[in-house]
Amino acid sequence: MATLLIKRAQVVATMNDAQQELTDASIFIRDHVIEAVGSSDSLPDTADRVIDARGHVVIPGLINTHHHMVQSLTKAVPVSQNAELFAWLKGLYPIWAGLTPEMVRVSTQVAMAELLLSGCTTTSDHLYIYPNGVRLDDSIDGARAIGMRFVATRGSMSVGESQGGLPPDHVVEKEDVILKDTQRLIETYHDDSFGAMLNVSVAPCSPFSVSQDLMRVSAELARSYGVRLHTHLAENDHDLAYSQAHFNCTPTRYAADLGWVGEDVWHAHCVKLDDEGISLFAATRTGVAHCPCSNMRLASGIAPIRKMVDAGVPVGLGVDGSASNDAAHLLNEARQAMLLARVGRAMQAPEIRDGRTFLGCDLGPAEMTPRDALRLGTRGSATVLGRARDIGQITPGYCADLALFKMDSLGFAGGAVHDPVGALLLCASAQANHVVVNGHVVVDTGHLTTVDLPVLVEQHNRLAVQLVRSAGA
Repeated sequence: MATLLIKRAQVVATMNDAQQELTDASIFIRDHVIEAVGSSDSLPDTADRVIDARGHVVIPGLINTHHHMVQSLTKAVPVSQNAELFAWLKGLYPIWAGLTPEMVRVSTQVAMAELLLSGCTTTSDHLYIYPNGVRLDDSIDGARAIGMRFVATRGSMSVGESQGGLPPDHVVEKEDVILKDTQRLIETYHDDSFGAMLNVSVAPCSPFSVSQDLMRVSAELARSYGVRLHTHLAENDHDLAYSQAHFNCTPTRYAADLGWVGEDVWHAHCVKLDDEGISLFAATRTGVAHCPCSNMRLASGIAPIRKMVDAGVPVGLGVDGSASNDAAHLLNEARQAMLLARVGRAMQAPEIRDGRTFLGCDLGPAEMTPRDALRLGTRGSATVLGRARDIGQITPGYCADLALFKMDSLGFAGGAVHDPVGALLLCASAQANHVVVNGHVVVDTGHLTTVDLPVLVEQHNRLAVQLVRSAGA
């Protein structure tokens, strides 16, 4: 079996149960699994491939719990630049109606390339629009070629404008077609073994685009196969108003009544999750994908993440769609989660809210520390995706998913010398120098090894122009 040695790292932030941060440490990998972690002098000195990690911080591969990768084709489209969620969607649905299988494959690889270069090794994707012969298989093909660990969610929309939904009628599907295709995908692709490179999940899009019947039956289908469930919930005030007007309940009640709570469920955003929802999610171990950049970009609000984590809600990080974030840099997402939590806390502090200032006022510990944020993007995200047993930490027996960041770059100057791990989150968000997925080096000295990136970007840009022009946008 092939061996890989990550040799003499400046720091290895293991994210293990003891939260160990090891200096002058090495990691020995055999085939796809971490075999040993510890002092460099105590580990083997050679392997089939050796990466000199001096001057690097090594962290577990980051894990992205929510994305819409096809939206890479509509980054910065003018119609989307200044809108909140519902207006943003209404402006983009007509453009996305022109998606083709080629566009899905290429945009998937572009989004994954961005993620990999940011130190992310596992990602989910929520594809919920299927025009012109598009299938989830197109995303899966793209992921396999680029070498990223993938949770592919079969999204869906079934309630169009004529039935009171948000999407136009021509982009929704019939529910029997959705369920049949979802079953096909699970039976064809889902792998629940240790270290699986591909999982399939069931993911009706949102309360304002699918029926309650589809939500119930989708949950039953998922549980009959032992796969996970995913959707959007409580994203902004309009989302709350829609649930109240159409279902006469809060999003929390909506989810609970339809069977959408439990350890096998994770919801995106939950910016407006109420106290009842936080308590219910904590009691049932229902997960949340926190997407701070998107929540700011669409003016959705500040999710009460500290409150959720303290209550026991599993929380991970997501970059969300590329057209509501315009980037897919998961280390930066962790940084933004930390900063946004601190802003939210300051807004709630009575000394500030009441306009009173006190010399030497101490508001206490930060709402979120750099290590808290890093934990959300590793251990937290692994739990949310149901993968806590094999990814999310650097521990013997776990999958060899790692990200290495070089500390002598300009962005870390003056920071890494004090606290290299803290600098990852406090200084400018860097690109990874090396990324290992399942024991394979997929980013080597800052370059992707699995795709020709310039060719991919050229192809993607051509398709992006074609997509937007065809919609007359």
